[in-house]
Amino acid sequence: MTASIDRGSVTLTPPLAVDAQGAEQNARWICPALVVLAVAVALSALLGPLTNGPIRYHVSANALNQVIGGDLVAVALVAPVSVFAALLTWRRHPAAPVVALGPAVFAVYTYTQLAIGGDYARYAGNSERFFALHLAIFVLGSAIALTSWTSIKTLRLPPMTRHSQRVLGSFVIVVAGFVLVGLHMPTLIDAWRDHPERPEYLADPGVFWVVKLMDLGIVVPTLAAVGVGLLRGAGWAHKAAYGVLGWFALLGSSVAAMGVVMQVEADPSASTTNTIAFVLFALVGLTVAVRLLRPLLDRGSWA
Repeated sequence: MTASIDRGSVTLTPPLAVDAQGAEQNARWICPALVVLAVAVALSALLGPLTNGPIRYHVSANALNQVIGGDLVAVALVAPVSVFAALLTWRRHPAAPVVALGPAVFAVYTYTQLAIGGDYARYAGNSERFFALHLAIFVLGSAIALTSWTSIKTLRLPPMTRHSQRVLGSFVIVVAGFVLVGLHMPTLIDAWRDHPERPEYLADPGVFWVVKLMDLGIVVPTLAAVGVGLLRGAGWAHKAAYGVLGWFALLGSSVAAMGVVMQVEADPSASTTNTIAFVLFALVGLTVAVRLLRPLLDRGSWA
């Protein structure tokens, strides 16, 4: 209970009323912010190499294949999910902050790399002229993600059985392990040699280290922590699972699309094993995210 002063008297306000008021205030800016995020993400993708648009990144042709794969997912999944989250927010739906987390965190992760990655002295390009667009996406995504995370009420989330927690926790740990051991360790070990040989490092060392830092410093620890939390039945892991899986479904789809584009373009750094693995991870991640969200979506609107 909280107290408020009204003409010299003390009035007790129920906690649920405070929550509703906070949700109302958040919705006023998050709803249009999600629409703006969707437009900005789609605009960045459509102005880039996906359509041979005006944005030219300072990267090799091989790294450009990854940008194209990410842009495909940005247009096909991230922007529509962001608009869907805006609609849910407008309706005061309890699933709104959970859905909004996915595109928001994806935007922070992806557009950090697009904004600061690349070799500006080695490769021609003009992406620095679009820095303001990528910065806006980063700031908007960060604000939406932080507000959405704090808006998720654990008691309103559908319960998970211990079996579901164990299966989901195991899956998340397997993904974290594959990202660490299967995806990054071989290239990382090569980069530590006196004379590295891997084409992805030799062609784009700047992009290489930015991705390594974000994946090994953020993605792997986050997935591992949530996986262990779910296996142990920790209370905080319940909320974390809903927050992480939407983001992972979009990010996994992006990595899978990158792998497919690299295979199609006969990229020398392409890996058939990694591509197949991430296509499977993306499909499972999308399926799990939809199954987790379905009961929450069925709960109706706050309004």
